[in-house]
Amino acid sequence: MNKKHKVAVLGYGEMGHAMEHLLCAEHDISIWDKFPQEDFQSKLLEDIIPPADFILFCLPVNPHREIVMQIEPLLKHGSICLSIAKGLDERGQTAAQIFKASLQDRHRYGLLYGPMISEEIRAGRYAFAQLGCQYRDSFEMIKELFRNTRMHLEYSSDISGISWSVILKNVYAILFGVSDELKFGDNMRGFLTVEALRELDKIVRSMGGETGSPYHLAGLGDLITTATSENSHHHSLGRKLARGDRTHVTGEGVHTLEMVDKFNLFKNEDYPLFSLVHNIVQKPIDIEAGLISYINGR
Repeated sequence: MNKKHKVAVLGYGEMGHAMEHLLCAEHDISIWDKFPQEDFQSKLLEDIIPPADFILFCLPVNPHREIVMQIEPLLKHGSICLSIAKGLDERGQTAAQIFKASLQDRHRYGLLYGPMISEEIRAGRYAFAQLGCQYRDSFEMIKELFRNTRMHLEYSSDISGISWSVILKNVYAILFGVSDELKFGDNMRGFLTVEALRELDKIVRSMGGETGSPYHLAGLGDLITTATSENSHHHSLGRKLARGDRTHVTGEGVHTLEMVDKFNLFKNEDYPLFSLVHNIVQKPIDIEAGLISYINGR
């Protein structure tokens, strides 16, 4: 019989609901939300954090630093913080960087990244993710947490690699929506996949990740899911931009582009496909001509 754990879920949006759906049959789930809906009674952090074995950050990356600082004194020894955030905060940092700086060696943490669309999880379909953490025994504990669910986990010690893979893939996913809206076809989709992975591998290595890191669930797996799903925000955004609609150009990929510029995380011009997406999002360019020019320049 599996051990029943106490789990604190922080954030009750789509992924908070998905984690509740996955875990509620096997474990004790308590949920906190900063801005709860009228029909939901949020628990208090000071009540649910001290007994929690696992703390799931089902939140955007921006509030991570504030919340980690708030709960760190409440964390019990041996508990694990786990984030699904796939973006950069306003300092241009990943969830992993925030956890490392705030928790240091006092508490363990992990990152859960891969193709895991919340609607599919709640519909009882399979989800897949890499679990990035420093220690193998932490992975085994988290794997045990998700036992008897349809969440399939793979271990990775390359925390930097999977973090940048999953964050940057949102930028490239926009191009797939552009291509589909322009009716460039399935061959173009295959070409863009290869080109995006080549660049991703170069960028990830420049950010401290391991060679080949983007070719796994957090990179390639999540890219295919995000880039081809009609329900994907970034795919829809690409379609919208290709139509010339520049209202409400938002999302994690757009914010990533802004943070790369703001903090000069790397040089856009060193990565032509990334630079093309940057121009598509930031400037009113001829998108079809830009994509054709990229192809002809290969």
